[in-house]
Amino acid sequence: MNQKILLVTPPFTQLNTPYPATAYLKGFLNTHQIDAYQVDLGIEVILDLFSSLGLQDVFTQIEIDQTELSDNSFRVFSLRNEYLKTIDPVISFLQNKNPTLAHSICDRTYLPEGSRFEEMDDLDLAFGSMGIQDKARHLATLYLEDLGDLIKEAVDPHFGFSRYAERLSQSLSSFDEMEEALQAEETFVTRILIQLLDEKIKAENPMVVGLSVPFPGNLFAALKCGQFIKKQYPNISIILGGGYANTELRSLNDERIFDYLDFISLDDGEAPLLFLLEFFKGEKTKSELKRVFAKTNGVVCYHNTSTELDIPQRETGTPDYSDFHLDKYLSVIEIVNPMHRLWSDGRWNKLTLAHGCYWGKCTFCDVTLDYIKRYEPVTAELLCDRIETIINQTGENGFHFVDEAAPPALMRDLAIEILRRDLTVVWWTNIRFEKSFSPDLCKLLKASGCIAVSGGLEVASDRLLNKMKKGVTVAQVARVADAFTEAGIMVHAYLMYGFPTQTEQETIDSLEMVRQMFEQGVIQSGFWHQFAMTAHSPVGLAPKEFEVEMVGPTFGGFADNDLVHDDPLGAEHILFSEGLKRSLFNYMNGVGLDFPVNDWFDFETSFTTVEDDFIENSLRGFSKNKFRPNDLVIWNNNTPTISIFEDDGEEFGELVFFNKKNEWGFETEKSLAEWIVTILLQANPKSGTIFKFNELKASFEKNELGDFDELLASPIWEALRENGLLIV
Repeated sequence: MNQKILLVTPPFTQLNTPYPATAYLKGFLNTHQIDAYQVDLGIEVILDLFSSLGLQDVFTQIEIDQTELSDNSFRVFSLRNEYLKTIDPVISFLQNKNPTLAHSICDRTYLPEGSRFEEMDDLDLAFGSMGIQDKARHLATLYLEDLGDLIKEAVDPHFGFSRYAERLSQSLSSFDEMEEALQAEETFVTRILIQLLDEKIKAENPMVVGLSVPFPGNLFAALKCGQFIKKQYPNISIILGGGYANTELRSLNDERIFDYLDFISLDDGEAPLLFLLEFFKGEKTKSELKRVFAKTNGVVCYHNTSTELDIPQRETGTPDYSDFHLDKYLSVIEIVNPMHRLWSDGRWNKLTLAHGCYWGKCTFCDVTLDYIKRYEPVTAELLCDRIETIINQTGENGFHFVDEAAPPALMRDLAIEILRRDLTVVWWTNIRFEKSFSPDLCKLLKASGCIAVSGGLEVASDRLLNKMKKGVTVAQVARVADAFTEAGIMVHAYLMYGFPTQTEQETIDSLEMVRQMFEQGVIQSGFWHQFAMTAHSPVGLAPKEFEVEMVGPTFGGFADNDLVHDDPLGAEHILFSEGLKRSLFNYMNGVGLDFPVNDWFDFETSFTTVEDDFIENSLRGFSKNKFRPNDLVIWNNNTPTISIFEDDGEEFGELVFFNKKNEWGFETEKSLAEWIVTILLQANPKSGTIFKFNELKASFEKNELGDFDELLASPIWEALRENGLLIV
């Protein structure tokens, strides 16, 4: 029996890189020799739509419908010949296939311009005078967004570049509105979607289709896929899984969704998918399935009686990015925020260091769900094996480690393993700003290829951080961010306002903390978002403990995640939104750092109570030279040359060091010089014999080289430390 499975990511996720869920599943299925093919219908729909043929269909549809257009859309429509002439070269440019087009784009005479260009950031401020490729990508992105605005207004109101019909799927307590939309006439985009899906099914002839729905903006398109398959290919079994189901559909009891699907899988998909495939072959009964919803005898049933354990992370296989047309993704620059640019520009292989979160306590987070609460790391060696496999497979050495919070100890071990194998890797990830990130560890991460980290400063208030169980203080965040920045790693801060009981004064003081961090240069990027209560977080599960009152919504049998609450002790949080975001945009561009923070708001606010040198003093109080016995000693530089010479009857050693930019050296007693060469050889990751700080001390004393504390206070030690001797 052919049991080929087609794994589908419905529109839309990202333009620059495939969402990794199906790559993970395909990699796992490879370990069981199960035939699978994967497709990102999002990028395929975009490329079909944003082509000369696709746009011609858009313009023709507008002419046929005689659609009444806004001023901007009418301008875009009136310039349709210019768009038809330029769209294919622009798409090729954004695929990094036509770089010389950047010159024409940047002179502002090539692309037609609509209202998106009126909101354009200062290009010289954002990209400088030399960043022609970046400027052109930003302009080309605005060009696409003008077209996107026309499409949304005139031919498909559900359209969005990184989401489709997202509004339908947000806070969808009842299935009624989704059902109505699914029964309505096909939209412009769904017609393209179904045509492409039909082509894939005919080419691959699957018996099973797996639909991955990571976000609300994928759900409607996924159900349209299911609707089409049910009608045209009734023998194909349809499974839906992904982040949306894991967070929103855990209380599902509305059977109507199973008119479009056969099964809904929760949490890690490997074991549920494997068991379903065995069920389809008659090797398992429904009672042996794991974490799946299905309709049985007309009602929704949850099947989770299997006693078999989940697949250990070490056995899930290496994500397999084959089948994706990686050269067709678009590198766009939507906004100038440095971290958001990483999301949209360049192609990143996505990989996790560990399953779940090693901290798992934050009260605003879904810590009760499996993807957070079950922490299971893998070894640095296995991670590096997977990294090497993916690099060979994709030809790309950029990695986004998509952990909730990457574990510092595992990051250290991974960095050492990357250096040991001499791999070229460029990577970024999400962290907690915890004190384990010493300046030396940050330098080690930088040496292994780390270019950026993002982490939660959240409310920037110690009282509220404690209420969140974040496990950090504002001063600690500043010190850790400074360590990353000093190492040359960009720092992005997730910022939150509106946490339960947050007052106006705390909001103003939070902004002052953020201002000072930008002023001191310890963070380079940030983003404010308003607190949202979710059903699976400690706040959502026990709102009274956080002094807020639940308002709704009433559960209607379908999704159960987003909750509405009243905060009687807190400020009117929405009032602060615009001022917080405006100030942050300016801070990221080095503007307004000398303004009083209450000037950013268009209403009267209190003045900050934070001392204007709070962050500066926090950085001063940080000791950078506390070594623990079990810290590792790392030397990630070339071995020095040693020359022995005599002076007044005594033997000395001259050590000369060469690094990528200069050379330096010193002279000392022969025995100490030879010992230094020996320990630097051993401390190099390539040696395979990295040792601990207490072993370094023991070796020094065994060789009778003097007082170890005197060595630590000497110019020689200082020179070694300044030039790459790390204690982590």
